Amino acid sequence: MGPLKPDTGAERMTELLNAMKSAPDEVAFAELFRFYAPRLKSYMRKLGAAEDVAEELAQEAMAMVWRKAHLFDADKAGAGTWIFSIARNLRIDVFRRQRRPEIELDDPSMVQDDPLSPEAELDHGQQARAVRAAMATLPQEQATIVHLYFFEDRPHAEIAEQLGIPLGTVKSRMRLAFQRFRKALGEHEL
Repeated sequence: MGPLKPDTGAERMTELLNAMKSAPDEVAFAELFRFYAPRLKSYMRKLGAAEDVAEELAQEAMAMVWRKAHLFDADKAGAGTWIFSIARNLRIDVFRRQRRPEIELDDPSMVQDDPLSPEAELDHGQQARAVRAAMATLPQEQATIVHLYFFEDRPHAEIAEQLGIPLGTVKSRMRLAFQRFRKALGEHEL
């Protein structure tokens, strides 16, 4: 790497990054790092990242600058624009991973249940038919509440609001529905 201008402005940083295109230069990278790492960290903090996450993102962005310096094109963007784009994209990737965590195949909830035995499957089918038959005997207002609660997973308060009835009425109708279920299914407790 030949002699560089002594200023530390944008031109200097672009010149340093250009110098790294042909061969890794630890001295040039150290200067880029000292200049951009604190700025990247501050940028990440302004975007809402926690202190430790901002530090990690700044470090990772600079590591990527080191690995991908050969891709830098000064005709398309200055060093700052290019480096901050890398940091922004890393932040987006982290945000996406947090919103959609990776699935761990070793997670016990991911293990498929053993298939039911023919007897258990027959029993399960009979229970399902009995529940459907018991549900058919419910008055419409009780059946609606049971459906919303169990099949649409709605809380009592939301059901009351949706149907325009008091919360106590929702709970009473649910209690009456359970009594009918117990009677229809021949159980003492549900």
